[in-house]
This record gives sequence, structure tokens and C-alpha cells, in this order.
Amino acid sequence: MKLRVINPQQVIDLLPMGECIEVMDAAMRTAAQRRAVMPLRAAMRLPAGGLLGWMPGQMDDPDVFGMKLVGVYEGNLASGMHSHNGVVVLFESAHCRPFAVVDASEITAIRTAAASAVATGLLAREDAAVLAIMGYGVQAHRHLESMLRVRPFTDVRVWGRNPERATAFAQRNAERHGVSIRVEQDARSAVAGADVICTVTGATEPILLGDWLEPGQHINAVGTSFPGIRELDTAAVATARLFVDLREGALAQAGEFQMARDEGAIDDSHILGEIGEVALGRVTGRGGDADITLYKSLGLVVQDLAAAYHVFCKARDGDIGVTTEF
Repeated sequence: MKLRVINPQQVIDLLPMGECIEVMDAAMRTAAQRRAVMPLRAAMRLPAGGLLGWMPGQMDDPDVFGMKLVGVYEGNLASGMHSHNGVVVLFESAHCRPFAVVDASEITAIRTAAASAVATGLLAREDAAVLAIMGYGVQAHRHLESMLRVRPFTDVRVWGRNPERATAFAQRNAERHGVSIRVEQDARSAVAGADVICTVTGATEPILLGDWLEPGQHINAVGTSFPGIRELDTAAVATARLFVDLREGALAQAGEFQMARDEGAIDDSHILGEIGEVALGRVTGRGGDADITLYKSLGLVVQDLAAAYHVFCKARDGDIGVTTEF
């Protein structure tokens, strides 16, 4: 059995955003149809700080199973490194043998933004033209790229706690994408008049308040993925039509939803559906132009498996990566 190892740059080369959006659309439909095994992810706190997380799973199409094993250390962001570093290991189902080890940092970065693009394509107004990005890290870069794939944004704003880093983000990406990007000095100004808002920060307390929201906006809440922390306050969650990537995951691990529920503002029925259900036409997404819609992203192992398998197939066909007998 040959084992193929695929490094971060090779993932970037083999997983362009447009292709990944298509892969994520299919993966979230598979998740909604429950044609996959998706145990809730688990994590272990490390004595020196950070987390070791693992996400096992299996999916019917493609017919693979495996695991994402990742170290998470938010302190890396200050040094310009990924906060998530690890591998996705793929196994073939016939004999349960591993056949690929794929860098997880770039898989995670690209597939997360691509999933938000799927949600935005389904939930945002068709005439959305103003984009607000709250944050300036890896996910901010990838989300700008993915958002431009699904709506023709002509006005982009960015906000973050460090104005110098926000300015650097704006300068780099304005040239790269050929779009005007304005740095806002406060969070409320950034979202005022925005059609789509992406929260992609490491915040543990709300940075987006319900009092600031306006009719017709769509929000991708991406930055937090554990109970007890949130980027959106209770009013923001309660005001919006809420959609998630996986209902069971949101009930157990989505801080924004759990804290709003614990405060008595909503109950479990406030989760209207999964993005895959919206894509399949089982659930209504946006009911009208005045609706405020919210996609709470936690990330699914089927997203990692599908993206890694897509990368593997292209690497195999192009003889890319390092192979070894295993």
C-alpha cells in the first residue's frame, strides 16, 4: 500500500477556492442526508497551552474514512503562523488502510471559508454589494477570497483590534483582489450598511451586537467553536434566522447559540436548519429581503475528508507529493 504525503503548499495549489466551494456544497448535502458518520469533535488541553483536537469521521461519497488531528494555539497568530496545525489522514474502506496524509492547516483555512461561501450563496441577498470582515487573520484572508466568489462586492470594510494589522490586511488584499477595502476604527462602523458580515476573530466576548444589525444582513459567525465563548451577543442571535452546519454540533458546542439559550432568549427550535438542508431545498433559508440570516460555523469532519480526498485525487493524478510504501 502506498501512502501519499501532501504538504501545505501543495494543498494550496490543488485546492483553489472555486473548486473547494463546490466540494463543500456536496459535503454539506451529504451531512444533511446523514450519509456520513460524524462524532462530535473532542479536544485535550495541553499543559503548555493550546489544544490537541481530533475529528474522526466517515462518508459514503467519496467512500473514505479518517481523522483530522490538529494542534490549536492562538498565540501563533501574532507570529503570522496558522493557529491550527496538523494532518488529515485518509483510509480506504475495503481493508481499512491509510492512503494519504494531508496538511490540515491549509485544508482547514480553505474549506472553512468555502463553507461560508456556500452559506452566503444560499442566504445572502442576491444584490449584496457591501462586505464587512471583522478580523484580519488567516480566515479573514480566505473569507474575502471566498465571498468574492459568490457575490460581486464593490465595497469591503475591515475591522480589528490592531489597526496596523487591519491596515496591512487592507493593503495586501486590495491589490490582490482589485477591490476597495476600507479600514474602520470601530466595529459598529464596520457593519453599518453592510450586506454580509463575517466574524473571523479569536474573541471570547461579543464583538457584534444585535442592536447594530439592520434588515437584510447576512452573518457568517466563524471565529468561535467552543462552549462558553462567542463573537455575537444574545440579541444578535435571537434577531436572526439561524442556520448551522450540523444541528447536533451546534446544540453541544456552539457558544453563541448555547449562551443565548441559557439566557432564555431562544430555545432549540431557533435553529431553523442545516446549510445542507437549505441546499437540498428541505428548509427555507431567506424568506424575504428584510430577513437577517446567520450561519454559525463549527466545521464538520466531512468537510475535511471531502477536501482532503479532492486534493489527494489531483495529487495522485499529477504524481504530486511524497509516496512511500506503508
